[in-house]
Amino acid sequence: MRVFLTGSRGMLGSSFLARLEREGERFSVTAPSRQELDLRDRQAVRRAIEQAQPDVIIHAAAKVAGIAAKLAAPMDYLMDNLLMDSSVIGAAVEQRVPRLLYVGTAAVYPMDYVRPFVEADLLTGALEPANEGYALAKAAAVKLCEFASAQHGLLYRAVLPSNLYGPYDHFESADAHLIAAALRKVHRAHLSGDPTVDVWGDGTARREFTYSEDLADWLVGQLGEFERWPAWLNLGIGTDLSVREYYEIARDVVGYRGDLRFDTTKPSGVPRRLIDSSAAIQLGWAPPTAAPEGMAAAYAAFLASNIEI
Repeated sequence: MRVFLTGSRGMLGSSFLARLEREGERFSVTAPSRQELDLRDRQAVRRAIEQAQPDVIIHAAAKVAGIAAKLAAPMDYLMDNLLMDSSVIGAAVEQRVPRLLYVGTAAVYPMDYVRPFVEADLLTGALEPANEGYALAKAAAVKLCEFASAQHGLLYRAVLPSNLYGPYDHFESADAHLIAAALRKVHRAHLSGDPTVDVWGDGTARREFTYSEDLADWLVGQLGEFERWPAWLNLGIGTDLSVREYYEIARDVVGYRGDLRFDTTKPSGVPRRLIDSSAAIQLGWAPPTAAPEGMAAAYAAFLASNIEI
């Protein structure tokens, strides 16, 4: 099977690439880097897909960041993601690529949380302001896949994962997501002997995090199964932890004995965002990695990378 993979230098894309390469000759992978292919350039993307002639596209590229960066530049996150997604999906349709897997986000669900979000909750309420630009683009791409499938007889499917973490996370980035940021900040405090680690918000907001290796492993195994799927599919572990609990796990993993200091003048984000993955479970989704195990593996990968922080 010929696979065209975008975002192969990102966290989930790196997990995809490693998983595909472990399969050996079963997959022939084309995975251009950002430097090799600007996904916002529709014509360049069309030429790359035409040359690769893939059986399936895994579109895992996105412009992502933490709360602070999205608040500072919402237009950038809306525009860049719209351009990338419309270029890749539109070029795939033009080239009649039969299958496409789009990696979306649970941030497309409404700000108001009553119960775990199901797939039917898409576009039923206002989005979290801190994520609005990014989430609008991702929601548009989910519907674009649905429309492409219906209009052109293609198998284009989207997944809406919970937050992700894993060994290829961007620990060095100031805009890192919660778990990578927690591991980096606690590690830095441990090395320098700082008695406290500062955390945005009051620590009570709850988040669901799925280990990226589990997600990539399962999705690669599903590339030939899209006929059984709905148009979009939630993928999470079914439980969440508070920000405080994630930082406490980070403290245990690193071996730090200092205190956590919560800055209540900073935003915490929405109080809770848990998704219902029942539909995926019916298809065989059963992620094995819990937070302490996954965070220990992610921290070990961070140490092995010798990243300067």
